[in-house]
Amino acid sequence: MEDERSETLESTSTERRLHDRSRLIVDLFFDGADMTGVASTKDISAGGLYMNTKALLPEGALLTLRLPFEEGDVVVNAEVMYAEPGHGVGVSFHGLRENDRALIERALAEQ
Repeated sequence: MEDERSETLESTSTERRLHDRSRLIVDLFFDGADMTGVASTKDISAGGLYMNTKALLPEGALLTLRLPFEEGDVVVNAEVMYAEPGHGVGVSFHGLRENDRALIERALAEQ
């Protein structure tokens, strides 16, 4: 039952994506929804990411993310688009600067 729910959430969110996501695991820091924490990405694109976290972040929550890459940190605002309580959340970036977009795309190309 849980696997079916996860597949349904994943396929529904995949249909709405504007950017292809790649499997790139990066530890990140988040702040928002009255909490801060550390999580890791499951997949990422220039438009958003899925982060593994046990934190209960509701859909619509606004977060600030800091993603450390070899070339430097990307700090971006994000909105929780869907949540899988106890597993993680899918977020969409808001206001990603062009140089940060390029940094993410280079990191994805290097994997």
